[in-house]
Amino acid sequence: MINKLLSTYKRLLKHTNFNHHRYIYKVFNTNNRLTGLIGPRGTGKTTLLLQYIKENLKIDECIYTSLDNIYFSQNNLIEFVNELYDVYGVRYFFFDETHKYPNWNQELKNIYDSYPDVKIVFSGSSSLDLIKGSYDLSRRGVIYRIGGMSFREYLLFNNIVNIEPITLEELLSNKNKYESEIGSIPKILGYFKEYIGSGYYPFILEDTLSYSQKIQRVIEKTIYEDISNHYRLKTENLINFKRIISYMATIPPGELNKNNIAKNIGLDNKTVQNYLEILQETGLIELILKNKAGSNILKKTEKIFLDNTDLYKSVSEEIGFETPIGTLREIYFIKMILNSDNKLHYSQIGDYTIGNINFEIGGKNKSLKQIKDNLENSFLVKDDILTGSKYEIPLYLFGFLY
Repeated sequence: MINKLLSTYKRLLKHTNFNHHRYIYKVFNTNNRLTGLIGPRGTGKTTLLLQYIKENLKIDECIYTSLDNIYFSQNNLIEFVNELYDVYGVRYFFFDETHKYPNWNQELKNIYDSYPDVKIVFSGSSSLDLIKGSYDLSRRGVIYRIGGMSFREYLLFNNIVNIEPITLEELLSNKNKYESEIGSIPKILGYFKEYIGSGYYPFILEDTLSYSQKIQRVIEKTIYEDISNHYRLKTENLINFKRIISYMATIPPGELNKNNIAKNIGLDNKTVQNYLEILQETGLIELILKNKAGSNILKKTEKIFLDNTDLYKSVSEEIGFETPIGTLREIYFIKMILNSDNKLHYSQIGDYTIGNINFEIGGKNKSLKQIKDNLENSFLVKDDILTGSKYEIPLYLFGFLY
C-alpha cells in the first residue's frame, strides 16, 4: 500500500506546474523542523506544497500524502513515517488534510520528538488553530496562513499582467504613482468587475462554468466534514450553519447581529455566537470588531460578513437573491487588508480604521460627509474610478497588497 501512496505522490508531482505561484510562496520554506500551512478550503494549499517539493527539494527524499486516504483509517501515522524513514530514506513528510486524522497533534509531536533529522510539513483547514492544540505544536513550528486570490493574483494567473505586490504604506504615500501605473492597464476596471464574485478561489482557473458549484461544495465539505469532525457536533445541528450562511447573504452586514440571527434561525444567542466563531475559524465568515482602545475585554462584533465576494455571489444565486454592491465592496476591501497581514477594525469615523487611518468605502458619487471631521487621517475608497483626488483612492488598488 505504501508503494501506491508513493506512486500517487509522483503522479501528482508530474501534473503540477509552476508557471505562477500564490503570494505566500515567496516566504514559505521548510527551514524549521515543523511547518504548517493553514487556510480555508479551496485556497490552493495542495498545489503550493507540490510546487515547493518540485522546485526546492530532492523528490526521492520527500513524500506528499493526504491524511484522509483510506490507508490511514487502518494504519498508524508514526508507523508510516518509520517505514518510509528506514526503508525509503524519506526525510521530508508533507501531510495534507491533517485535520482528517484523529489525534493529529499528538502524533505530529511524537514524530517531531522521535526523528530529529526529519522535516514535517502539514496543511489543513483554518480550524487547525495550533494555539488551541493540546500538545502546543505552535512552540515547535512555524505556521503560514493563506487566503484566497487577490485581484493582483487574478490578473497574474490569467496572464493579463504581472505586477509586484505593494504595501499599504506604499499605496497611501504614493497613491498617484500607482493610480498612474496600474490605472493605465487596458480594461483594468472591466477586469475588476470580473474579479468581484468570480476570482477569489484559485479553482476559477480550472473551469468558470462549474465555479459556483465548486464553491457550494466548499461550503458543504467545510460544514459536514471539517466542522462535523473537528468540533464534534451532532449531525442534526449542522444544517444550522447553512441556514446562518443563507440568512447572512440576505441582510446587510451593518444590520446583522447575533440577536436577529438567533431569532431567525431559532437558536439561543450563546449557541449562535459559538457557531459564528466556528464559521470564522473555518473560513466561511468574517467577524469585524470595533476598536475600543484600552479595553480589549469590551471589544464586540460590530459587523458580520460572509468571508468573501465569491461566497456572497454563489450563496445569493443559490437562494435567488442579489447581494448589494455595497456589501461586495466592503468585504473585498476587508479581505485585501486582512490577507496582506494588516489589522482592521470597524470605525465610528468612516467604515474602518487601519492604525490611525480611517477609510470610508463607496461608489464614485460617495461624498466626504462621513470623514469630513478628520480629513487629514482619512480616505474615501471609491469603486468605478481610475484615479482619485487628494482624499480618494480607487478601490481596485487595494487588490495589489498581496
